[in-house]
Amino acid sequence: MEDFGGGEAFASGTKVKKHKGKHDKPKPWDEDPNIDHWKVEKFDPSWNESGMLEVSSFSTLFPQYLEKYLQEAWPKVKSALKEFGVSCELNLVEGSMTVSTTRKTRDPYIIMKARDLIKLLSRSVPAPQAIKILNDEMQCDIIKIGNLIRNKERFVKRRERLLGPNLSTLKAIEILTECYILVQGSTVAAMGSFKGLKQVRRIVEDCIHNQMHPVYHIKTLLMKRELAKNPALANENWDRFLPKFKKKNVQRKVKAKEKKPYTPFPPPQPPSKLDLQLESGEYFMSVKKKSAKKWQEKKEKQAEKVAENKRKREAAFVPPKEPSQISDSNKSDNDKNDLFAMTKSLKNKAKELKMHEAHDNVRADSFIANAESSRPKKKSRHSSA
Repeated sequence: MEDFGGGEAFASGTKVKKHKGKHDKPKPWDEDPNIDHWKVEKFDPSWNESGMLEVSSFSTLFPQYLEKYLQEAWPKVKSALKEFGVSCELNLVEGSMTVSTTRKTRDPYIIMKARDLIKLLSRSVPAPQAIKILNDEMQCDIIKIGNLIRNKERFVKRRERLLGPNLSTLKAIEILTECYILVQGSTVAAMGSFKGLKQVRRIVEDCIHNQMHPVYHIKTLLMKRELAKNPALANENWDRFLPKFKKKNVQRKVKAKEKKPYTPFPPPQPPSKLDLQLESGEYFMSVKKKSAKKWQEKKEKQAEKVAENKRKREAAFVPPKEPSQISDSNKSDNDKNDLFAMTKSLKNKAKELKMHEAHDNVRADSFIANAESSRPKKKSRHSSA
């Protein structure tokens, strides 16, 4: 038998690992740094001088409220498509727009751009903005959000969350993704680059599915923009720098029921209404006595209700309770003690003040006079003689 290169593997008991694209060998221009594979070159009519062999056409319906606006803006759309050799038709009877190729069409892909143009127009995108889709750098994506959630109230609430107060959230997403976004009914129309459209679709779907709030996506995009400015981190993984937001499901704690002791016997059967009547003797009463008893019970309930209402009305006129005598006596004792301490301190201060005044008002002549009077007198010699 011929060996196709897998004999050794089968002999050893292992299977040969098959992979898709085994014929896709690396090309010499794949790793050429001078070639920008993401660059979209502008179409040159000389590449297709013979034109299109078959006529291709697309049509789409539009709502009735756009009829007047499309009628006014159709000349601009027609002139824009005429430059690329595409014919267009507005049918107001059927409510449809149709685009088709002509003999003057050279670009094969322009009919797809024209199809996107009429789709955007049917989704209420203004004509000047929708015409920009004919440029090679501009792409569009129409995201259907009406079938992502069944509950109508939740759908409206989450769609408002996507817009934000005064359309602030939507404007922030437009600036960060560099895309034009229009939320209309059950669809979201976006125009921009492939990278921006991918981000917009992820933000919209996460918002409608209630997986992540658009504000968290905005924070992540802001951090990515700052990281892109650093050339040292251009070829590194940014996951360690980006914030990780976890959805918080607030669950109420269910109180654990107390387990009753197990008993093999079933609980006793509650007495029926007939048993209760037999016990009370009401079963043997006549109809007249039963009605009299019901009337008496009704009167008693009414009397209780009247007494309760009267008590509630009189409660507003009850004077507040006066403080007890013990608290008054304690308060009076404390007041007396405070008054006694205050009078004592005032008396002491008055004494000190008098002493200072007496010391300051001492006169020199009185001091001398006092000193002389206190000195003992000497006996004279003549008197002794």
